[in-house]
Amino acid sequence: MFFKLAWQSLMQRKGSVSLAVLSVAISLILMLGIEQLRSHTKNSFSRTVSGVDLIVGAPTGQLNLLLYSVFHIGNASNHISWDSYQELTHLPQVRWAIPLSLGDSHQGYRVVGTSTGFLDHYRYGNKRPLELSTGQNFIDTFSVILGAEVARELNYQLDDTLTLAHGLVGTRFTEHGENPFIVSGILKPTGTPVDRALYVSLAGLEAVHGADAEHDDLVPNNITAFLLGLNSPIATFQVQRKINEYSKEPLLAILPGIALSELWQISSGIEKVLFFVSAMVVLAALLGLCILLLSTMRERRLEIALLRTVGSGPLFLFLLIQAEAFLVLLLGATIAVSGLIMGGWLVEPILIDKFGIYLDGVVIGEHTIVLLALVLVSTLIVAAIPAISACRQSLGDSDLLH
Repeated sequence: MFFKLAWQSLMQRKGSVSLAVLSVAISLILMLGIEQLRSHTKNSFSRTVSGVDLIVGAPTGQLNLLLYSVFHIGNASNHISWDSYQELTHLPQVRWAIPLSLGDSHQGYRVVGTSTGFLDHYRYGNKRPLELSTGQNFIDTFSVILGAEVARELNYQLDDTLTLAHGLVGTRFTEHGENPFIVSGILKPTGTPVDRALYVSLAGLEAVHGADAEHDDLVPNNITAFLLGLNSPIATFQVQRKINEYSKEPLLAILPGIALSELWQISSGIEKVLFFVSAMVVLAALLGLCILLLSTMRERRLEIALLRTVGSGPLFLFLLIQAEAFLVLLLGATIAVSGLIMGGWLVEPILIDKFGIYLDGVVIGEHTIVLLALVLVSTLIVAAIPAISACRQSLGDSDLLH
């Protein structure tokens, strides 16, 4: 009864109601879009590295170790000897290991020395493996594999040559022009720091720093860090304790999931600001709806008075105005959710192809339902103002009809 009458009443004011619905829809698209962005960003952030049980490096702090080994930000305070790496990676609980050696760069991008196991074992997202869009794994000592962003921004193709510079981004010192590398492979986009790095073999790094390049089995004296995959998650804390108590040199083993969660807590302040802004936009739209309903009260004096004369009490009128506000919100929310679903469907292929971002969440999630429920409550609270006004107005206008 309420909704049928409310709908008929709204249809009498199609122009102004349409603008109100559009305003609510745009504000909800903004709020829900930011929520989706936050959710996808958090999922992507927490899955920057997946399937790695431990990250091992010098005892420089959990966040710093995570930043320079996974995000390629900052510097290591010390190195790990190759002998220690060999000993620890031969523990019976270890299934695989990926060595990482940092210290060189190329045109603003980090160079990472590693092994062929990097492509075999490194995972991101929901344990998604790294894939080559073209080429193959390290062919020889001077092979280099490019991240998707590096290849795109520097316009490199398969079999192109490039040289490395000694020193990290912004502090490079020596160009290793006498030992050029040949692009043997280009990775598909991952949406992670993997896209922004170049990968060479440890033997290749040794060769450009003066070792005998005739041998492919060159081993370094030390490395920067290494990633471990264990045979069983149950062994994680046991191996972590063994590494942290390693007697031959000080080492630190961290759980990447815990470190990523800690880093997210530090860097997630911006999402709160964006959400606050979007919430203010939604509030402004609801206040606009309130103004619309109030402004129509004078036009509806006769309608309200007639309803009173046929026996409709103040409560009926109060609920009628609330039903109108609810219908406007329902229409706006329907448009907003439909727009987000359609937009995600259209944009996802571009995000995957260009940036490696996967929209693996759903628009109508638990948090989204909570947000819509809060918006509904806010709508009913705001709509109470014109609803009360209608009740007061009806009492006076009904007397006029008598």
